[in-house]
Amino acid sequence: MSDQKTFGVMLFEGFELLDVFGPLEAFGMLANMGRCRVLTVAERAGAVASAQGPKVIADFGFTEAGFGDCPPIDILMVPGGIGTRTEITNHTALEWLIAHAQQAEIVASVCTGSAMLAQAGLLDGRRATSNKMVFQWVMEQWPKVKWVHEARWVDDGKFSTSSGVSAGIDMALAIIARITEVETAEQIATWMEYEWHRDAGWDPFAKITR
Repeated sequence: MSDQKTFGVMLFEGFELLDVFGPLEAFGMLANMGRCRVLTVAERAGAVASAQGPKVIADFGFTEAGFGDCPPIDILMVPGGIGTRTEITNHTALEWLIAHAQQAEIVASVCTGSAMLAQAGLLDGRRATSNKMVFQWVMEQWPKVKWVHEARWVDDGKFSTSSGVSAGIDMALAIIARITEVETAEQIATWMEYEWHRDAGWDPFAKITR
C-alpha cells in the first residue's frame, strides 16, 4: 500500500455527528502528518444535515451517471444515524457504495452504517456488528450477515464495522495502526487525549441491551 491514503466518509441526511467526526478527528491528525487525505462525499456536493441539526459540507457528489467526480477512496467509511432508515432504500447511494467498496482497501462503518453495507450485500457471510440499541433490527433485516452482539468493533477481511457512535474512534485508531504503525495510532490517541480501547471484544453495552 502507498504511504498516503485517501480516507473518505459517505454522508447522507440524518447522519450521526460523532460517527463522522470521531474518526475524522483521528484521520485528520494523520492528514496533518502528511500520511493521508480526508474527503467527504454525498449524493450531492454541499451542505448535508446531521441527525443533530448542524450541517456538514460534502466535498463531492455522486449521481447515477458516472457517480460524479469523487476520486478513488482507499479507506471508505459509512456512518450511522436515523438517516440510514431512509438511505437503505436509496438505490443511487447503494450502487455508488458497492462500486467504491469494491475499489477500496478498507471499508468501515460506525453504528447503523453497517445496515447500509448489509443492504448493499457487502456483508453477506461476513462477521459484523452494529449499535446495540438497534441490534434486533439489523439481525432481522439482514440474516445473511453473521452479526456479533458483543464487540466494540469487528474486522472481517477488508471490512471493519463498529458498534454505536463512540466505538468508531477505537475502530479508526485500529485502522490507523494497521495502515501505518501502532506507534502512530498511539501518538494520535495521545494528541486527542483519548483512552484508546484496543480490545475489539470489549463491549460493556452489549450486556445492558441484551
